[in-house]
Amino acid sequence: MKKEIQKHIHELRDEIHHHNFLYYTKDKPIISDYEFDQKLNKLISLEESYPEYDDINSPTKRIGGGLLNNFETKKHNYPMYSLDNTYTKDEVNDWVKKIKKIIGDDDDELSFTCELKYDGVSVSLLYEEGLLIQALTRGDGVSGDDITENVRTIPTVPLVLNKFSPKSIEIRGEILMTKKSFEELNLKRVKDGLPKYMNPRNTASGTLKLKDSKLVAKRKLVCYLFSVINKNENHLTQFDSLSNSRSYGFKVPNELILAKDINSVFSFIDKWNYDRKKLDYEIDGIVIKVNNFQLQKKLGFTSKYPRWAIAYKFKPENIYTRLNSVTYQVGRTGAITPVAELSPVLISGTTIKRASLHNSDQIDKLELRIGDYVKVEKGGEIIPKIIGVDFKRRGDENSKIHFIKNCPDCNSNLIREEHGANHYCLNSTRCKKQIIGSIQHFISRKAMNIEGLGEETILNMYEAGLINNIADLYELKTDDLIRLDRMASKSVSNILDGLIKSKSKPFHKVLFGLGIRHVGSTVAKNLSSTFKNIDTLRNSSFKELISVDEIGDKIAESLIAYFKEENNINQIQRLKLAGLSFNFHENQDDVHSDKLSGLKFVISGVFDNFSRDEIKSIITQNGGKLISSISSKTDYFVAGKNIGPSKQKKVLRFKIPILSESDLTKMLKE
Repeated sequence: MKKEIQKHIHELRDEIHHHNFLYYTKDKPIISDYEFDQKLNKLISLEESYPEYDDINSPTKRIGGGLLNNFETKKHNYPMYSLDNTYTKDEVNDWVKKIKKIIGDDDDELSFTCELKYDGVSVSLLYEEGLLIQALTRGDGVSGDDITENVRTIPTVPLVLNKFSPKSIEIRGEILMTKKSFEELNLKRVKDGLPKYMNPRNTASGTLKLKDSKLVAKRKLVCYLFSVINKNENHLTQFDSLSNSRSYGFKVPNELILAKDINSVFSFIDKWNYDRKKLDYEIDGIVIKVNNFQLQKKLGFTSKYPRWAIAYKFKPENIYTRLNSVTYQVGRTGAITPVAELSPVLISGTTIKRASLHNSDQIDKLELRIGDYVKVEKGGEIIPKIIGVDFKRRGDENSKIHFIKNCPDCNSNLIREEHGANHYCLNSTRCKKQIIGSIQHFISRKAMNIEGLGEETILNMYEAGLINNIADLYELKTDDLIRLDRMASKSVSNILDGLIKSKSKPFHKVLFGLGIRHVGSTVAKNLSSTFKNIDTLRNSSFKELISVDEIGDKIAESLIAYFKEENNINQIQRLKLAGLSFNFHENQDDVHSDKLSGLKFVISGVFDNFSRDEIKSIITQNGGKLISSISSKTDYFVAGKNIGPSKQKKVLRFKIPILSESDLTKMLKE
């Protein structure tokens, strides 16, 4: 009897999954809503009566379940890169020229896919044996929040793939809210006496972080697929890969096209720039990708973007409003940013009250006055900026804006770097905004990621006189923290545990966390792996610093200036005593050998079998050192196709041995 019931439950689940696919993905239902509801209610009843046959991928999970306590952060199997943006057809043409230069003779195979750029939330969906096992937000591209339970409620996300799907597959998609669903939601909120939501994108993002998945289910979110990651991919192109994914059960946009040439790309851009208002969801541009997967591999990635894809952004909405005043913000490195305070105005569904003016050059260029009516747009549809002035509606001539001469926080004289655009406050040890900002940066996710600490807590600690720099964090005691407002013993314990755990963070995280001007996370990694410890880095010359890959004059000068400050050296000494790591330790999982130890390599050109990033990894994983410029100290020049003539001359002048990619791999096998 039980076997028959179990069989009936499984058959009913398969049938409902199939009808969901026909309704939400194919838009071709074959039964009425009433018949569908009858089947779903029958399944709910059976699962309640026989809980031993529960299945997390049952279609009944679409209606949502219990409350979620938090969203665990997990690492992506593969990084989720963002896209470089273009705003004109000339920029698109420049991108195509760069691609053709890299791929050389292979440009006969060059075609493109064109996809709509949805204004939604990017997610990664992981399937094993045809079952959805994980859904992560994009997060910082390396790690994202686990929103699996909420994503299970979205009808266009298949919980179970068909039998023809790969055993293991990762899907990249965009989750959004349609205009119709957004309007219906706002009508209900008005009826319930609640304020309206501002725009579909932010509402979709907030919905995915709701702790009650039943509420998520009611929001009618939609998921569109835009990329497939499958180790055993048997398709040669992006277009075929996406088209075939429809058969697995995914919603792939019908607007996707294969463009054989750049003119077809421009026709697609023109069409959707005009027709986008007809869509039931928001788009802010077009995504253009090189279609051929082999060419994608050849083109590779920069540190931020794939070289084989870009976004063409539509001209953002702009509107005029009054400039009421200018305030000044102090950043953690002392940079002073002027901010325009505006009469509130609605742009692209968001109320804009403030806009960055960037620096004094921008103010002078626009000849801004208080009382001007300025043209404001959301740059890239996100960041508000001022792009012009209505010269018929100007403020009083006596109200012309002059950049401040003193820090708005500590009143120190501001300086402007030679050939630089920004003004800086150099009083880093007494300027409150800089002190708080530097500590908040140190504890942030990309830096030390200290559990239990947030920006508000850091502010409270500073105001209470408990901390005045980064090193003070590691001298905090239970008695100090328990006196803070709204600080329970559990919170204190979490903070102290988080600080102890942070002592095991690698050197490059600590170096980035110090907040040295111009030293980002990638630069910190290069510096830590090259100089091995903080003392060697501190004593390095300008020439030694700029010999490191991706280190230019500006970064080198900033490092030298940082290590000249006695307060910075004292802080490092205190952090050393606290137990933080200032030495580089190889990750054994990433090291293959030391065969290239002590050897310096310069890489140039395009390679047949590896991307440049892969060549770099091969060298560093076997102990080699990457440098950016050719000199007499270069041991080997790894050459691909299309080497520039100036580099060829230098290689010949210094008599540097030249390696092909096959020579390099042979070298490692010897």
